[in-house]
Amino acid sequence: MTDDDIIDGILEREGGFVNRSEDRGGPTKFGVTARTLSSWRGRVATVDDVAALTAEEARAIYWSQFFARPGLRGVLDVPLRALLLDCAVNHGPGDAIRWLQRALGVAPVDGVLGPQTLNALDASDKRRVYLSVCAQRVRRYGDLITRQPSQAIFASGWMNRAAGFIEAAP
Repeated sequence: MTDDDIIDGILEREGGFVNRSEDRGGPTKFGVTARTLSSWRGRVATVDDVAALTAEEARAIYWSQFFARPGLRGVLDVPLRALLLDCAVNHGPGDAIRWLQRALGVAPVDGVLGPQTLNALDASDKRRVYLSVCAQRVRRYGDLITRQPSQAIFASGWMNRAAGFIEAAP
């Protein structure tokens, strides 16, 4: 699986334009929120801007903001890299890396994918790390629903997404 294949999977899972009042992220297309698009373009993105987002631009955003900038290139294990990129898109790169650090027992848990984290990853049981990241993600979904019951409307989709990664565990 290539990095382009990983991004294709995210684009497919995220789908097209959605603008639901219950969604904390606001208008979204291909998983790109108005806030992310605003940051990427350097100006406030409107609902129409989000709706007109192309898959090519979404791919460029994923590559730059969620893959290259946080350093996910350094994760050589492809299934784990795919999981972390999906988590970064869905929860933010900092959370994805903090989950990795917790799975590895690295301190400090700072959300920075530096040499200490990468060295610990090299010496780790990748399957155990992968499943630990999945478990932390499921717990995050539960915490979100507990704190904001209105988010329960998304539970089925979130659980299906997490289950897909658990089923694909190496």
